[in-house]
Amino acid sequence: MEQRGELVSFRPDIKVVDCTIRDGGLVNNFEFEDDFVKNLYTANVASGVDYMEFGYKASKEIFDVKEFGKWKFCDEDDIRAVVGDNNTDMKIAVMADVGRTDYKKDILPKKDSVIDMIRIATYVNTIPAAIEMINYCADMGYETTINIMAISAAAEDELDIALNLLSKSKVNVIYLVDSYGSLFPEQIRRYADKYLKIGEKTGKLVGIHAHNNQQLAFANTIEACAIGVSYLDATMGGMGRGAGNCYMELLLGFLRNPKYNINPVLRFLQNRIVPLKKSGVVWGCDVQYMLTGQRNQHPRAAIEFTNQKREDYIDFYHSLFG
Repeated sequence: MEQRGELVSFRPDIKVVDCTIRDGGLVNNFEFEDDFVKNLYTANVASGVDYMEFGYKASKEIFDVKEFGKWKFCDEDDIRAVVGDNNTDMKIAVMADVGRTDYKKDILPKKDSVIDMIRIATYVNTIPAAIEMINYCADMGYETTINIMAISAAAEDELDIALNLLSKSKVNVIYLVDSYGSLFPEQIRRYADKYLKIGEKTGKLVGIHAHNNQQLAFANTIEACAIGVSYLDATMGGMGRGAGNCYMELLLGFLRNPKYNINPVLRFLQNRIVPLKKSGVVWGCDVQYMLTGQRNQHPRAAIEFTNQKREDYIDFYHSLFG
């Protein structure tokens, strides 16, 4: 596993992706105030962030629009109300889950949309459907990524087959996703090496999306970065499902690229993230998330534990073996 640069070196190929609204929306049901999203957009532009992910393109046939905030669905008019024609260097992204998106109806041709990138989320067993979505979106004019979720629970041979199939698709970026926050840096390095070798053969870039169950999201992100992963996901204050994600403020403070500016991020944390937490919105690493991460399990049980305001960690721990 060749290291592409020292951790203090400058990497011009790096792209920082802000996922605060999309992953953070899983914490508050996507009920963000309009000013919050506009302030985040302004902060990201001023910070030099490369992509801002607004949320999901979820099916309104599957999900009731009355039960979620607007960023569960990312209608074109709602995004344009924030960004206008987005006359900035930052690009706009949305996520589309395999099987949960009416992509042929809800994803407009690129010429009619302010969105630049469609990020397709899939599991290993739905790769064929994901490739159909990838190729469709690419043909519509979009940049595309594929986020293979829960790879720590996937069989190695199945992952290899999936990566081989994706390498032949029209996808631009293949993402290494630590959905359960269970992976350690040495494991991330091994996975990243596998992804990069596939990518280099077929002209695909590689990204990483890390969760913070064991407080390793930042460490895992920069470990992947060190050997050549170039798309790096992060959120303001680490806001995201359960234990959250790699902290944007940590990442921008680490990167040596002068295009990135941490000051607007700090201002956003002060003015928007701190009040959001004080209002009762909860995310971040805690014992229950650490335990599901150590057990390589989906954090749904830990999320329920948190929602119930439980503190019986020993009982919870033993329930994970059931």
